[in-house]
Amino acid sequence: MRSNKTKITEEMSVLSLLCSCLYSQPLPNTFGQFEDMEVKSLNKRASCQAFEVILKSPTEPSPERPQTLALPPQKKEPSLGELQRRLEAAEERRKSQEKQVLKQLAEKREREKEVLNKAQEVNNNYSKMTEEKLHHKMELNQENRMARLSALKQRLREKELHAAEVRKNKELHTDLSG
Repeated sequence: MRSNKTKITEEMSVLSLLCSCLYSQPLPNTFGQFEDMEVKSLNKRASCQAFEVILKSPTEPSPERPQTLALPPQKKEPSLGELQRRLEAAEERRKSQEKQVLKQLAEKREREKEVLNKAQEVNNNYSKMTEEKLHHKMELNQENRMARLSALKQRLREKELHAAEVRKNKELHTDLSG
């Protein structure tokens, strides 16, 4: 971690760098040195100011800051109790998930049974209605047939009575005439 003094020095150096761009007066050749870079002033033209920024190699350790290797934090070995607790939690999750799946399957089967029962009920109702209509139609046909037969028999009786009457009148007419 950098100290506040270094941070302020860098901010001042950057400010002086910006100011030097605005003013064309010559500056010393080395403008500033920082922890990981060096800035040198180059006078190539009179109309502008140029700088050369030299980055230090990352392999060179800085004398101000000691290099530390960032190692990942060591994982502590879980205790037997922790492992047991994790295994029990995993078993509980598995059982809970299994119960949920079984519950969903049972609900699905129940819906399927309801649908099948409803379809069977609709089919039975349709069959009953069709059978009742057919039975009613057959009864009407039977009644109509009986009514036609009765009417035919009645006409035949009337014809026979009329024929008998005509024969009787003919016999009377032949007896009287002759």
